[in-house]
Amino acid sequence: MKHLLAILATLTLVSTLHAQTTKLGIPYAGADDEKRSLDVYAPANAKNLPVAFWIHGGGWHIGDKSEVKLKPQAFMDKGFVFVSVNYRLMPAVDMGALVRDVAQSFRWVEDHIAEFGGDPKRVLVAGHSAGAQLAALLCTDERYLKEQGISFDVLKGCMPLDGDTYDVPAIVEVEEVRWRLHGMTPPKVNHRAEFGTDPANLRDFSAVYHVARDKGIPPFLILHISANPDTVAQAFRLGAVLKEAGVDTKVFAAKEKTHNQLNDDLGKPDDPATNAMYEFLAKTFAK
Repeated sequence: MKHLLAILATLTLVSTLHAQTTKLGIPYAGADDEKRSLDVYAPANAKNLPVAFWIHGGGWHIGDKSEVKLKPQAFMDKGFVFVSVNYRLMPAVDMGALVRDVAQSFRWVEDHIAEFGGDPKRVLVAGHSAGAQLAALLCTDERYLKEQGISFDVLKGCMPLDGDTYDVPAIVEVEEVRWRLHGMTPPKVNHRAEFGTDPANLRDFSAVYHVARDKGIPPFLILHISANPDTVAQAFRLGAVLKEAGVDTKVFAAKEKTHNQLNDDLGKPDDPATNAMYEFLAKTFAK
């Protein structure tokens, strides 16, 4: 009997997975370029569902849209269409081109996600690490979406995970003071090298310098680990600026997690950060 029940459960799972729609490697820039493509995961019979727009991490140099672990299924189980995007990486392009790739992929979502049962007017933007910086910037600096003919009205939430560059000048200064005080040799890849030496650029790519009242910035859930003083400080800084501007904001510190574990465990049962995410989704996307 137990064996029969196990077989039935497996068949049910397979049937459910087959009913879901997964389409990988969709080009969004009019070119056959894997770095400018995206993946869509949609529940069975999806119709007018909110959309989770995911931006991978990797320090702007590595990473891929396929590195999503449990997130597509976790979001589909909560009634979302899940989209994971690629973007060109350094050093092939600079930071400005990289951000505009993400904005262009968002344009594709606005134009096509209804074909997969998604609602282009109800989007959560989220990302981990470098993707957290990109998510926060996309949701605070309206210029990138405006270039694509999109307003902040479609953004219903933003969820950056463990970013350390919401305030780029601050992290650059912290790094360089640390190196100087301890007599350390700076690594070849560092934040000043990634964002440039122009102070105006450092501010321009920082979400905190674009936050203002009454510009339509969506609610934020800022997830970070408690063990890294840099991401703790950056989460605090972004949260404080958003709250000062009247943006509904929650900052959640995940204990006993590493930078990668916070990302990889999102969607696991009984994971505290996942539960914080589900509470945020229920509140933010309640009809």
